[in-house]
Amino acid sequence: MNKKLTYKAAILIIGNEILSGRTQDTNTSTLATWLNSIGVKVDEVRIIPDIEEKIVATLNLLRSRCDYVFTTGGIGPTHDDITAQSVAKAFGIKYEIQKQAYKILEAYYKPGEFNEGRQKMVWMPQNASLILNPTSGAPGFYIENVFCLPGVPSILKSMLGGLTNLIVGGEPILSLTISLRTVESEIASSLTKIQNENQDVEIGSYPFFQAGKLGVSIVIRSEDQSKIDNCNLQILNFVKEKNIEVVDR
Repeated sequence: MNKKLTYKAAILIIGNEILSGRTQDTNTSTLATWLNSIGVKVDEVRIIPDIEEKIVATLNLLRSRCDYVFTTGGIGPTHDDITAQSVAKAFGIKYEIQKQAYKILEAYYKPGEFNEGRQKMVWMPQNASLILNPTSGAPGFYIENVFCLPGVPSILKSMLGGLTNLIVGGEPILSLTISLRTVESEIASSLTKIQNENQDVEIGSYPFFQAGKLGVSIVIRSEDQSKIDNCNLQILNFVKEKNIEVVDR
């Protein structure tokens, strides 16, 4: 199989609790870091509420644009966990009991604990394949290029290892960070010149505040280490010329 040069993913965070600010999203960082390591670039991240029409429309848009879509949240046992049925509707297929998931959870819980609420977690789109959950038993699922994961960060993280062989990626996306004691306006023109001369390398600048002083972190990203090294050298040259301090973060 011939690999594409670039594989793109979208992350769809589903949950009113994220939008309200009650729960902080850390799953984006976890997923993006993992995807970069297997050569998949995150092209877009969206956060939407637990509303079926919104989930269906957004999912159909993202899965047509990207090689992969990863959803987090909304596959638990409560009334507002509607991701699975929304995915079924997006694909235009039945929403039904996944027999393997039923067996897994029936064996996982003690007799009498596998109640109606927990049985809701085995309802999935027809012919969905399972993403096994080594932490709390309840599996996620995937269908075509859509992978549905739980919202609890520790559980999501524990399930990623089981996905690695299912995802085709390019070369791992590498990065290097240079932190400087400066402000963005001081380095903007020099950084723009280097970016223009290295169009196939992604260069970003991000202000930070540390120990009562301002600084800027420059992040260089590419699949090619030699291109990162080349940009790093060019940046360090103008940093030296401008007598800017390089700092440890």
